[in-house]
Amino acid sequence: MAADAPFVALRLRARLYAMIRAFFAARDVLEVDTPILSAAGNTDPNIESFAVRFSGHVDAGARERWLRTSSEFPQKRLLAAGVGDIFELGRVFRNGEAGRRHNPEFTMLEWYRVGWDHVRLAAEAVELVRAALALVEKSASLATLTYRDLFSSAIGIDPLVAPVAELQAALEDVRVDGEGLGRDDWLDLLLTHRIQPTFPRDRITLVHDYPATQCALAKIRAAEFPIAERFELYLGTQELANGYHELTDAVEQRVRFERDNQRRRERGLAQIPLDENLLAALSQGFPDCAGVALGIERLLMAMLATDDIRDVLAFGFGEA
Repeated sequence: MAADAPFVALRLRARLYAMIRAFFAARDVLEVDTPILSAAGNTDPNIESFAVRFSGHVDAGARERWLRTSSEFPQKRLLAAGVGDIFELGRVFRNGEAGRRHNPEFTMLEWYRVGWDHVRLAAEAVELVRAALALVEKSASLATLTYRDLFSSAIGIDPLVAPVAELQAALEDVRVDGEGLGRDDWLDLLLTHRIQPTFPRDRITLVHDYPATQCALAKIRAAEFPIAERFELYLGTQELANGYHELTDAVEQRVRFERDNQRRRERGLAQIPLDENLLAALSQGFPDCAGVALGIERLLMAMLATDDIRDVLAFGFGEA
């Protein structure tokens, strides 16, 4: 935390939490509290989880446990049980990165709206971000684009049909070790290195309808080119939130988890146990809904106009 203003970020964080809770209370969205330790982990090959070991009686279950990378899976189990609209504001953990932009322990706001799609939820996410900015007397314009239109307008490339060689050529001025990179990896590099840095600081950029190969946990919509019903919200150049029209098919969800683990094997990464509790809950029936996760530290960074995550933490990873 900056030495010249040691408590500014703490006080602003407290005000932000109060605003978030009031925002959802006014909309009758229930706050929930779900486990941080789980017998299952996140299979996403681009996210590394912290593993811990339980030393108690074996009847308590698996000894190896995982610190959650988000509260998504337990929240979805509650949704399957019929809880209705919910949100959680809590700590999550991701291994491997620490510095100006990342802290292995951070706070995530995640919420779900039953009967909504990703477009309607994206509009609510914009409302919440603007309400947060108002706490520091700031505002932001809004630009909404499809993933395809974003690439076409920013760098003149159609991301749905351009050959990999064209994607690589557009990154000639960026030093990249291309060994083992696939098409979506090159698209991600174009987004983070060529497009995202050009976003205006005082603008919310809402990008929706991604290639089906980047579906993550989203539904896929049939079209000329299959589309993943997901969105990402940027505030200035910072990616702030990622949301989906949620996949409801337990069989397809298992296939995606197993595909993730296959990619992990190919990269020499550890295999992650699947969340069988989530899959069982989905198989019993899951409501049509949309969900989004938003990084609180990144929002605070924008509110305080800092590019260093340590400025919005009581203690950074190196001091923890």
